[in-house]
Amino acid sequence: MASTLALKPGTTWSDAWQRCLAVAPEAFREDRVLNLWDGAWRSDGHPLPAITPVDGSPIAGPPRLDADTAQRAVRAALDQHRAWRHVPLPERRARVAAALDALTEHRELLALLLVWEIGKPWRLAQADVDRAIDGVRWYVDGIEPMLEGRTPLDGPVSNIASWNYPMSVLVHAMLVQALAGDAVIAKTPTDGGVACLTLACALIHREGVPVTLVSGSGSELSEALVRSPEIGCVSFVGGRDTGGRVASDVADLGKRHILEQEGLNCWGVWEYSDWDTLSARIPKLFDYGKQRCTAYPRFVVQRSLFDEFLAAYLPAARSVRVGHPLVVASPDDPLPELDFGPLINHAKAKELGDQVAEAISRGAVPLHRGSLAEGLFLPGQDTSAYLPPVTLLNPPPSSPLHHAEPFGPVDTIVLVDTEAELLAAMNASNGALVATLSCDNEETAQRLAPEIRAFKVGLGKPRSRGDRDELFGGFGASWRGAFVGGELLVRAVTQGPAGERPPGNFPDYHLMPG
Repeated sequence: MASTLALKPGTTWSDAWQRCLAVAPEAFREDRVLNLWDGAWRSDGHPLPAITPVDGSPIAGPPRLDADTAQRAVRAALDQHRAWRHVPLPERRARVAAALDALTEHRELLALLLVWEIGKPWRLAQADVDRAIDGVRWYVDGIEPMLEGRTPLDGPVSNIASWNYPMSVLVHAMLVQALAGDAVIAKTPTDGGVACLTLACALIHREGVPVTLVSGSGSELSEALVRSPEIGCVSFVGGRDTGGRVASDVADLGKRHILEQEGLNCWGVWEYSDWDTLSARIPKLFDYGKQRCTAYPRFVVQRSLFDEFLAAYLPAARSVRVGHPLVVASPDDPLPELDFGPLINHAKAKELGDQVAEAISRGAVPLHRGSLAEGLFLPGQDTSAYLPPVTLLNPPPSSPLHHAEPFGPVDTIVLVDTEAELLAAMNASNGALVATLSCDNEETAQRLAPEIRAFKVGLGKPRSRGDRDELFGGFGASWRGAFVGGELLVRAVTQGPAGERPPGNFPDYHLMPG
C-alpha cells in the first residue's frame, strides 16, 4: 500500500509558493520572502537556506537582518505607533476586521504553508488559522469595555514567538495589540513559519494596520527588539533559556513584558477508576507530537493503580497515527487524519532520540516504543525529522526527560505512594502552565488542586491555552510578566490608571486575576 501513496494534487510546496506569488506579489519573490518595515516590503536581509521537516526538501528561509537595520525598523515602527494610537477605535476595528476577512479568504493557503514549514497535520494547521481569526473577531466585537479608561502604550509591542503556533498565538496577539491602539513588530521564528507569517502580514498590511515583520537571529536583534527604548512592551513565547535572558533585559529596563515560557505540565492519577475516559483522552494528548506549551508529557501515577493505568494507556498510545501530512492513496482522497507528522527538524528528532536512549541506559524502563513502519510516507522519502511515540517509566534524575519539557512525543511516567509525593512530582519544574488531576473523589481533587503549581488545573480533563475570554498565564519559572487572555491581553498592552498593578508574575509581586 505504501508504494501507492503520493502527494495530493495541488499541495506541493511549489503549488503553495506559486499561490503566494499570485496572492501577495509585493511580499514574495521567486526565490525568497521580503521583510516588512517602515510601511514597505524590502529585499534587505540575508536569506538562509531552509528545508521542510515534512520530507527534507528545500523551502524558503528567513531573510535575516543585521542589528543596524533592525534598529531602523524599530524607529520606523515608533513613528507608525505615534500615528496609529490616535486613529479612532471604529476605524481601527474596521481595518482589523478587513484583515480578518482577507485571512479567512486565504485560510487554506495559510494552513498549507504551515504544513510544509512546521509539519502540522492538515486538521491542526487549519485549526491554527481558524483560532487566530475567530479569536480576534471576539475582540473586534467586544473591545469597547476592555479599553474604557485605557490608552495605548508609548511605543510599539515587540513580539518574539516560537515556531509552533504562528497564527493562533503570534498573529492573534499582533491583531489584538493593533486593535488596542499599538503598532506591532514581529520577528519570524528561526525554525519555521516565515512564509505563512509573510502572507498573513501582507494581507494585514494592505488594510492599513501598522505591522512590522523582520527576520534575524535572536542574539543579533535583541538589542533592537528587546532593549530598544522605543519598544513599549515585549511579548515573548519560547523556552526558559532564551526567556530568562529576555526577562533579565526587561527587568533591568523596567519595561512592560509578557514572557510565556515552558514548564513540565503533569497529569496526576490518584484514587481513580474511570479508565475508559482516560484512555479516550490519550491519543489527543499527542496532537502535533506534543510540540505545544500546553502538552502533557508527564504522568504521575499512584503505584497501586499502575497496572490499571497501563491497561488503559498502552492501547491508546499504540493507536496514535503518524506520517506525512499530505499523502493520499488516490487523488480524490481527503488528506490523512493524523495525530502528528514530523518534529520541527531532524536535529530535534535526533536530540530526543538520544535522550531516550541515554535515559534507558541509566535505568528508565521503556514501556512503549512506536514504529514508523506503520506510518503514511512516500516511497523512499526522508523521515529523519519523524519520531514515533515513546513512553518511559521513571527517567533518571540525570536525564533532561526527568525535569524538562521534551517538546516531542515522549511521555514519562513517575510512580508515587503518597499525596506528598504526588504533589512534589507534579511540581517538579518549578511552575507550569497547565496540569490535570484524575481523581474519583471530588473533595480530594479540590483539596489537592490548589497545591499544584500550574496556572490552570483540570479535574479529569486537559486544559489548554484558551480562546476569547479565557485567561492564561503560568506559575513559577513558566511565566514572567503580565498574564493574558480575555481582557487581560488588552490590559497588558495598554496603559491604565496611575499605579495600576496588572495580574501577572513579576519580580516584586505575583498577582492572580481577581
